[in-house]
Amino acid sequence: MSKAIWFIESQLAEDITLDEIAAVAGISRFQMSRAFSLATGWSLARYRRGRRLAEAARCLAEGAPDILAVALDAGYGSHEAFTRAFREHFGLTPEQLRARRSLNTLELVEPLKMDEDFVEGLEPARFEDGRALLVAGLGARYDWESSKGIPAQWQRFNACADQLPGQVGQVAYGVSCNSDGAGNFDYICGIEVTDFDELPADFTRLRIAPQRYAVFAHRDHISTIRRTVNTIWNKWLPGSGYEMADAPDFERYDKDFDPETGDGGLEIWIPIKA
Repeated sequence: MSKAIWFIESQLAEDITLDEIAAVAGISRFQMSRAFSLATGWSLARYRRGRRLAEAARCLAEGAPDILAVALDAGYGSHEAFTRAFREHFGLTPEQLRARRSLNTLELVEPLKMDEDFVEGLEPARFEDGRALLVAGLGARYDWESSKGIPAQWQRFNACADQLPGQVGQVAYGVSCNSDGAGNFDYICGIEVTDFDELPADFTRLRIAPQRYAVFAHRDHISTIRRTVNTIWNKWLPGSGYEMADAPDFERYDKDFDPETGDGGLEIWIPIKA
């Protein structure tokens, strides 16, 4: 189910079909429909509808100026259809929620939790002296629960990545930084650029200084990345004798990674003290 949940979240604004979801999970459409309901207690259609409306509600509570744009992003072809579905789901109209600017009392459908068990047989780390990087992209603030929405952030970034001037190579970076004691952190979907001078105003910019890293391969589907990250932080790092440096850590996606299927593997770079 992890692959199916990842695909749904990463394609939340798209009109994907049951056949496409089943293909990513490697099972038949019947198996997908049945297994998803048994594992989660939700039908696929109900889950996707609830997730789309939850994200739309967040946008409206933040004061989104164009309700039609929110409706289209949520998969509705008209303001009227969106308003009808929104009222049925939440008991108020999009205009009413935007006016009150609060999600209090709303029951939002949150992203379903993916697998976070330890990985057996984690590949040994290799160690790299990383060079300085200028990373530009889309940033958002999360805690460990809300970070299940990161696949949707990647979808938004992939749709606008061609707008970035000064791109260096074809490698994409998922950077975690600015964490606090409450478990909140910034996550940036980005690429390396030569400079920040010509970037659109709403893009996040991050300078990463030269740093020593422990580098881990994640060769499985992207949906299981939490297991690998959890294993690195809570199993490998405590027993390694290394101490994490106060610097960003990141995922590195090269040309072999396919953002449409989630296959191809990636690397996880953890900053360590030299």
